[in-house]
Amino acid sequence: MSAEDSAPKQVILIADDDEDILQLVAFRLERSGYTVIKARDGEEAIEAARKQVPDLAVLDVRMPKFDGFEVTRALRADEATKRVPVILLTAKVQDGDVQRGFDAGADDYVRKPFSPQELRSRVQAILGRR
Repeated sequence: MSAEDSAPKQVILIADDDEDILQLVAFRLERSGYTVIKARDGEEAIEAARKQVPDLAVLDVRMPKFDGFEVTRALRADEATKRVPVILLTAKVQDGDVQRGFDAGADDYVRKPFSPQELRSRVQAILGRR
């Protein structure tokens, strides 16, 4: 067993109320060697992050209970999760929406539809620079 095999896997929180997207993103990231925590709404995402602080969060902007902007602000306001990088996923493409995501504290913004390979590359780029 190499040192790489024994290293703990990085944990990624994925929150999306679209079950197909949630499963696709989870499958791709798990195949890339990450441990995935899934949430189906913003409230579940915040609870999951507080229970096990992830190395990165991938959040849909439009979710029930709390949207991705609100979840990002909640993560930034909590001492335990304030440094967790956040990638927002959204079908909203106006520049104002992108700016709103960055203003909330997001590290990156991926527009739907997206390529799973592109998302994986962005995840790797963020986690590689930590």
